[in-house]
Amino acid sequence: QVQLVESGGGLVQPGGSLTLSCAASFSPNTMGWYRQGPGKQRELVAGITRDGSTNYASSVKGRFTISRDNAKNTVYLQMNSLKPEDTGVYYCNAAISLYSSWGQGTQVTVSS
Repeated sequence: QVQLVESGGGLVQPGGSLTLSCAASFSPNTMGWYRQGPGKQRELVAGITRDGSTNYASSVKGRFTISRDNAKNTVYLQMNSLKPEDTGVYYCNAAISLYSSWGQGTQVTVSS
């Protein structure tokens, strides 16, 4: 059975930092983080391939960093300089070609 277990969400003040982690039970080719804010569609925040190529949403470039540990099948999202608009449920995704799995979601709230 495939599964993703994510952790690291929480409450932080604007300008603060959080790190999210997501561990897969298989060896993904691509891994990424998505988020869904209140009343919004789920959107891609950052993605990373097995060889380390990355892409970021324009709204988080320069503030967030995605990385992965292939030996542990784990992806991380380091979030710095957090803003209230970063608030939402963050979901991990991992895939091999068309085979894809989602994490359970973790809440990130940025508020003063």
